[in-house]
Amino acid sequence: MNAKGRVHKFGDNVDTDVIIPARYLNTASHKELAAHCMEDIDAQFVNKVQEGDIMVAEKNFGCGSSREHAPIAIKASGISCVIASTFARIFYRNAINIGLPILECDDAAREIRDGDTVSVNFDTGVITDETTGKTYQAEPFPAFIQNIISKGGLIHSILD
Repeated sequence: MNAKGRVHKFGDNVDTDVIIPARYLNTASHKELAAHCMEDIDAQFVNKVQEGDIMVAEKNFGCGSSREHAPIAIKASGISCVIASTFARIFYRNAINIGLPILECDDAAREIRDGDTVSVNFDTGVITDETTGKTYQAEPFPAFIQNIISKGGLIHSILD
């Protein structure tokens, strides 16, 4: 399992209210959530993001409330992977539950720049910034999490 895309870079403490503002939580439509993803921090995000792109952030990504809407909005926007220095614990679990791959790698999160092209090998945890040629090592997912992600989320992995 791999991902490759252009980077959308964010800083520290990106909370779930920034990822998907509370005013949009009255919808269950993934497409509608995606249409408002990151709009309070980058109003042009939804116009720039392409299927397969990668989100990179620094410390404490996904802090705040425990809403599943945040990783759903990110995944539905086309983001194939999120790399951060650290994730809020409930966001981390929600992301895995809905099949959004997320990797913690402090060096990659600090050094990769907005607009770089990055590839990720989920089996090995190797992150390659193809723009600079630099590689980083994240902890690869254990087999059971790889299974959850490859099936599109926890529920699908149980039903399959």
